[in-house]
Amino acid sequence: SAAAGPVTPEQVEKQVWEALKTCYDPEIPVNIVDLGLVYDCVVSPVEGSSSFRVNVKMTLTAPGCGMGPMIAQDAQNKILSIEPVDEANVEVVWDPPWNQSMLSEAAKLQLGLM
Repeated sequence: SAAAGPVTPEQVEKQVWEALKTCYDPEIPVNIVDLGLVYDCVVSPVEGSSSFRVNVKMTLTAPGCGMGPMIAQDAQNKILSIEPVDEANVEVVWDPPWNQSMLSEAAKLQLGLM
């Protein structure tokens, strides 16, 4: 990329959200960001280097979802493919439990809930 100077955590976070928008719950044709499954995204610089560590907390639409580990792995792989990111931790959490009110407007339209 032509960006001059060091990359900021804000820039990396933006890229992380873009990457997460390419992750899908296999049962729902909507990305995990629009589904409201990503609760937390923290980008922190790795000391003594120009790279970053990303910690993401996400949930699933259903606790029994067998795809959870696969979705989390997919998210982690996509975050790690962002150039300045050296470490990515994707943690699946159940608190607060997901519900339909967390869907974005786009997701509600896509799922016919509007």
